[in-house]
Parts: sequence; C-alpha cells; structure tokens
Amino acid sequence: MPRSVNAVASRKRRKKILKQTKGNFLARRNVYTVAKNTLEKGLTYAYRDRKKKKIEFRALWIQRINAAVRPYGLTYSEFMGKINKKGIAINRKVLADLAMNNPEAFKSIVDSVK
Repeated sequence: MPRSVNAVASRKRRKKILKQTKGNFLARRNVYTVAKNTLEKGLTYAYRDRKKKKIEFRALWIQRINAAVRPYGLTYSEFMGKINKKGIAINRKVLADLAMNNPEAFKSIVDSVK
C-alpha cells in the first residue's frame, strides 16, 4: 500500500504563512522556512508591543501633564496628589489632552486644585 500524505493540508498551511509574510524582503517572503521564522518573530513582537503601547502612552501623558503644570508652579506629583485629594476623577489621558488642546480648561482645573 502506498504511503499517504495530506498534500492539500500541507500546501494550505505553507501558503497561509507565505501569504502573511507578504511585503517582507527577499527570502523572508518566499522561502517557507525563513518566512516561518520571520512570521513567528513578528507575531511575538506584535503581541509584546500591544502591551508596551499602553505603557508608552501613559508615560507620554505624564510628560505632557508635567510640562503643562510647570508654568503654574507645580510638579506632576504635587498636581496629581492635590487632584486626588480634591476628588477630581479625571484620568491622565484626558488631562494630557486638555493640556494640549484646551489650555483654558486645564488652567481652570489647576486653579481649582491650588
């Protein structure tokens, strides 16, 4: 009895990986073994960086808030301590957005905290 291999499934699996590596450079897109390694590493980076993105944005918001409160004679930590003590429930994302795009509203928040 001849050996039976499922060529249809194997080809489908390989084509799926080669399709996902479309746009890569040279062998990274069309040599299966290289493309498989490239794809695995790329997906690992993508997973890791989806988590990292949240950390980086929080750091950016903190920097923007700090830069915005400095002219009012406060530091970021003083400002956040006072805002929490007053019970103002505005997150860092909104505070950073106000600081950049609506300085009057941000100034009113700073004045209410002082």
